[in-house]
Amino acid sequence: MAERPTAREAIAALTADFTESAAPAGDTAADGPLDWSGYADSRARATARTGEQESVVHGTATVGGRPCVLISFEFGFLGGSLGQRTGDRLEAAYEEAVARRLPLVSLIATGGSRMQEGMIALTQLHRVARASARLRAAGPAQLAVLRDPTTGGGWATLGAGADVILALPGAQVGFAGSRVRPADADPGAYTAEGQLAAGQIDAVVPPEDLSAAVGHWLRLLAHRATPPVPAPVPAALSSAGLPRTGWDAVLRARSASRPHAEAYLDAYFTLRLPLTGDRCGGTDPGLLAGFGLHEGEPVAYVAQCGTATRPAGYRTAARVIRLADRLGVPVLTLVDTPGAANDAEAERAGAGAAIADAFAAVAAARVPVTTLVIGEGGSGGALALAAPDNTHVTADSYFSVIAPELAAAILKRSPEHVHDTADQLRLRPQDLVDLGVARSVVPSEARSDVRADPPGR
Repeated sequence: MAERPTAREAIAALTADFTESAAPAGDTAADGPLDWSGYADSRARATARTGEQESVVHGTATVGGRPCVLISFEFGFLGGSLGQRTGDRLEAAYEEAVARRLPLVSLIATGGSRMQEGMIALTQLHRVARASARLRAAGPAQLAVLRDPTTGGGWATLGAGADVILALPGAQVGFAGSRVRPADADPGAYTAEGQLAAGQIDAVVPPEDLSAAVGHWLRLLAHRATPPVPAPVPAALSSAGLPRTGWDAVLRARSASRPHAEAYLDAYFTLRLPLTGDRCGGTDPGLLAGFGLHEGEPVAYVAQCGTATRPAGYRTAARVIRLADRLGVPVLTLVDTPGAANDAEAERAGAGAAIADAFAAVAAARVPVTTLVIGEGGSGGALALAAPDNTHVTADSYFSVIAPELAAAILKRSPEHVHDTADQLRLRPQDLVDLGVARSVVPSEARSDVRADPPGR
């Protein structure tokens, strides 16, 4: 097994521009708050071995041209464990980030709380949680890089509590360390890759790509004090004209050949980084979310991909929208779903609560939200991600209170009346503008014969 990088090697791999901050004063000579026999000698040996006085170093740094406060754990110092003096340093780093209004980047490698300090060590997690909450209230982002291992309280505070969580390949990640988890536990669940699959982290990044990835994230997550302008509406990627009937609109929106979310995001962003998972054990491959650069400016995005959106998708969307709101970054949502998933698994996973949370995130957002309906707009499952006053539609989309087939069934109409029902629902793009539901039918770069919102709206 390769030797673990030291705290300073981890910093050097990320940036050549690091200025260490002075460590808070504190007693390091005694056997600690429990008078644990031999503890002072253990710390002295750790210092001799690593050159560090504690299990973390911290200071200011520049990564990818972006300033931040940087924390790095030294696993060689008592397993990177958290004790009282560690808490002093972590709290000082958070407070420096608050004072300087800088994002915080944590390079974590820890086995958890320090046993030789007992409950005093464990209560450092309260200090870290309070410091993290103060930084979150001040606005700047928190980014964690999970090294090997990231377990115990370090994972449950600095790691899992960060806004964006990256991990190195193969890193051991989990609340339970290797010596305390059940003997029959699936080892894959305690890896970076397993946590990614479970929606607990955002990306696994190879070491050679880490510096660039962190630099890109710091650019996209820069906190803004001034209100942002709305994200521009994307151009339609299809040159189709307006549909003649409601059923024509439905067929176009359901066509596999029309442009879908991935194509719209690729055309809109010059740089795009994903946020993955709902932090509750779930992912939805039918929803793309994250931050990107459009014309040099950060924009958060949430995009449905044409499938029924699952509870994990709505929770992920709400998470991204709230982060963008805190950072002062405008939001773009792309609506394309036949509706919310309604199978038994979705109900057990809290479909109603997840949809409500997405509605609440959009409703409470102080930053502008721009919505483009690019395909199916299926009922409340689509409306949950639509801006109430800034929704636009493409010519190959529709938006409806319910699918016309289901409306006909509920109204006890025969199948041959589905087409008439589609007309009666007034779900065509041009109908949506006339009804005031949409502000415009967005043109492609090749067309200009589209409907816009009427004068005075």
